[in-house]
Amino acid sequence: MLHRDSLSRRGFLERSLGALTVAGLPVWYARQIIAAEEEKAAADRKPVAANDKMVMGAIGIGSPQSRGRAIYGEAKKQKGVIYTAACDVDGRHLENALAMMKKDGFADAKGHADYRKLLEDKDINAVTIATPDHWHALVAIEALKRGKDVYCEKPLTLTIAEAQALVKAVAATGKVLQTGSQQRSEMGGKFRLAAELVRNGRVGKVEKIECRIGGNPVSGAIPAVKPPAELDWNFWLGPTAEVPYRLSKDGKQTNCHYEFRWFYEYSGGKMTDWGAHHLDIALWCLGMDGSGPVAIEATKADKPHVGIDGFNCHPHFEVKYTYANGVPVFAQSDGENGVKIYGEDGKWIFVSRGKIDASDKKLIEEPLKPGSVQLYDGRPTNHMANFFDCVKSRKKPICDVTVGASSVIVCHLGVIALRTGKKLKWDPKTQHFIGDDDANEMMSRPYRSPWKLEV
Repeated sequence: MLHRDSLSRRGFLERSLGALTVAGLPVWYARQIIAAEEEKAAADRKPVAANDKMVMGAIGIGSPQSRGRAIYGEAKKQKGVIYTAACDVDGRHLENALAMMKKDGFADAKGHADYRKLLEDKDINAVTIATPDHWHALVAIEALKRGKDVYCEKPLTLTIAEAQALVKAVAATGKVLQTGSQQRSEMGGKFRLAAELVRNGRVGKVEKIECRIGGNPVSGAIPAVKPPAELDWNFWLGPTAEVPYRLSKDGKQTNCHYEFRWFYEYSGGKMTDWGAHHLDIALWCLGMDGSGPVAIEATKADKPHVGIDGFNCHPHFEVKYTYANGVPVFAQSDGENGVKIYGEDGKWIFVSRGKIDASDKKLIEEPLKPGSVQLYDGRPTNHMANFFDCVKSRKKPICDVTVGASSVIVCHLGVIALRTGKKLKWDPKTQHFIGDDDANEMMSRPYRSPWKLEV
């Protein structure tokens, strides 16, 4: 006879199964997802030992709508996590963050305007990093040197050289780094399912992949104004060139918070925004983690705003990557957001955060055979939980530095192709352009004194 708790649990599992299948997941795969969640929940019910406490710091905690707040929210749910510090160069964000932490039970959390002060705290085991892109590498490398494990938001770096340096830093320190490309873990497992189906030959030989990442917003010249008193604008700029703070009259366009994404000086537009997600999945489908294409060209590119006084990322574009196996991968601004994998005989699989679909439902609905390729042991369903599990076990997380670096390098290759307008040849082993000194120079950026890229 079933007890009430058993009945409640069974009802919960049935509802979970129903929710997963509504999003297009086949029943056989949805059951695997639920089993993985059950196993994780059972492990989390065990008491936390004193030495299992995880003391954390948040660097780039940001506004209430920021990724910094989102990943803090995920981290604080994990068992044994204690936040003792927050850092942000905008005093308004820092004040709000500390108030939030106090409300969450972290009343002793200290605030810092300089991330280096936070990293001096030897009691902090790990940090979450959600600064603007041009700060990711410098902060992460310093954190690794200080003995901290790192969860760093995507895109992992601003340049190819920074990605290469970060790989070296992780190898030198032996610390754990998780890249915040959560599509490999979350979204109901849809992206993982798509990749496993492709890797197991469900569409036959892959003939083409489309990564539909959307176009970039546009602006004219944005007025230069005095920065807010609470914002340390010079520190926000950091290693990038000294330029005025800009804000439109309606307050919607700026070269600072969030909107920095549309300036090549601080980010890479949609190429490093959604591209860091979807191109990452393309690499997973092709089994190319740690590698990259052999040729890159911008096949379409609308003219962007000229100068650094407005959004200067290409509004609409298409970049073609060709891999050594001949498979072309497209990063394009057109089409429904998601990844579409084309195979033989008209077969295709499309996956987005909202659904997974195929040219024939049987491609998804038929279970994979025992012994099929399974991507990453343990089938994690929570990206932050996977990070903390690996901090404890010292295993590589699902989006370790090799994965994050190779994915962001592909994004940067696309940006360089767009900005140069050239057909470029790339050696994925040596990670250099072949026969193009100008393109090789664009693998790095000059740093404003006193900042340096040092491992």
